[in-house]
Amino acid sequence: ADIISTVEFNHTGELLATGDKGGRVVIFQREQESKNQPHRRGEYNVYSTFQSHEPEFDYLKSLEIEEKINKIRWLPQQNAAYFLLSTNDKTVKLWKVSERDKRPEGYNLKDEDGRLRDPSMITVLRVPVLRPMDLMVEATPRRVFANAHTYHINSISVNSDYETYMSADDLRINLWNFEITNQSFNIVDIKPANMEELTEVITAAEFHPHHCNTFVYSSSKGTIRLCDMRTAALCDRHAKFFEEPEDPSNRSFFSEIISSISDVKFSHSGRYIMTRDYLTVKVWDLNMENRPIETYQVHDYLRSKLCSLYENDCIFDKFECVWNGSDSVIMTGSYNNFFRMFDRNTKRDVTLEASRENSKPRAILKPRKVCVGGKRRKDEISVDSLDFSKKILHTAWHPSENIIAVAATNNLYIFQDKVN
Repeated sequence: ADIISTVEFNHTGELLATGDKGGRVVIFQREQESKNQPHRRGEYNVYSTFQSHEPEFDYLKSLEIEEKINKIRWLPQQNAAYFLLSTNDKTVKLWKVSERDKRPEGYNLKDEDGRLRDPSMITVLRVPVLRPMDLMVEATPRRVFANAHTYHINSISVNSDYETYMSADDLRINLWNFEITNQSFNIVDIKPANMEELTEVITAAEFHPHHCNTFVYSSSKGTIRLCDMRTAALCDRHAKFFEEPEDPSNRSFFSEIISSISDVKFSHSGRYIMTRDYLTVKVWDLNMENRPIETYQVHDYLRSKLCSLYENDCIFDKFECVWNGSDSVIMTGSYNNFFRMFDRNTKRDVTLEASRENSKPRAILKPRKVCVGGKRRKDEISVDSLDFSKKILHTAWHPSENIIAVAATNNLYIFQDKVN
C-alpha cells in the first residue's frame, strides 16, 4: 500500500506531494532557511497526510476499483490555501489544504465542548473570540468529479485558464470545469464502433502550458496528436500528428510494445514536447512532425533482454519523464533504481542510483555505468545483475531550482545540487 505511484512539486516548489497505492496523499513542505543552519534549506518535512481515495466496488460491472492514486496535479496558489487534484482509476477529487492556528471560543448557544446549551440558562450575550492554538493542517475535499470514465484514468492536466482541466482514459478525454462536478464535456473519443477493430489506446495527455485551446495526447502506437479546441467541439481530428518512421532493420516481435509512449510532457516554454517510450526519450519540436529533433537512449543495453522482460511483464512498465526548470536537462527512470539525466546543450548524460546504501544526507551521488560485454571494470555493473524489481517510474523536478524527487518503490529520495 505504501508504494509511491505519483510525485509532483507545486508551482513554487515549496511543497511536494506524493500519492501511493493505498490511496494516501503525503505532502512535504520545504524548510525555511535559518541563519544558524544555512545548509538545512532544501530539506523537506512532512506537512500533511490524508486519505484521498478508498477502495470501491462497481456492482454493475462486478469490478473492484483500486484506491491507488494515479496522478496528482497542483493548482496555482491564489490565497493562503493550497489546492490539488488527485485521481484514481475512476474518480478525480479536488482537495483544499489549509492551515488553522486560531480557534473560536465563547459561543452563546454552545459550550466549550460543542454541546448545545439550554436556552433558558443563557442570561448574557457573549462575543465569540479567536484564541491561538497549535498549528493544524487540514485537508478537505472540495469537489468530487465521478462517473465520467468507463476505462481507467491515466492522466489529468490543469488548463492554463485555471478554470478547466482534462482527464484522459484509454479511449476518451473529458474536459471539466472546476465548478461543475456532475457534467463533463467529451473532447476526444477514439472508441471504434466495433471493439474488435481497436488498434490503439490513449496513454497520456497534457495541456499546453500557455495556450488554453491546445493539448496533446500520446498513443500506444508511438504517435502524438496535437489538438486545437477552436477547430471543433470534438477533437477527433488532430491539428498535428507526430510520428517517427520505423527503421525496418530494427523491426522485431517487440517493436510495437516498446514504441508505446508512456508519458508526454510539454516544455515550460511550450515550444517542445518530450515523450518517453520503453527504451528512449524523444524531444519533438512543435513545428516538425515527421521526426524528433533529439533522441536519447535510456537503457539501450536492454535490447537483447526484451524476451525475458516480456515474460516478467516489465516490458509494460510505464516510465515518466520530466524537464528541469529551464528545459535544458531532462530526467527519466530506469531499472536497478537507476535514473538518467540528459543535458540537451552539452549532450552529456549521467546514470545515478537512488538507494539507501549510498544516500546518506549530503552524500554525493557517484555516476553508475552498465557494461554489456564480458569484461567488466571495477565500478561497473553487469547488465545480467540488474534488479528489475527495483524501478524508478516516477520523478519530479523543482520548477526553478536543481532539486529533484525520485520515487523508488516505497522510498522517496530528494537530491539537490551541491552548494559550495
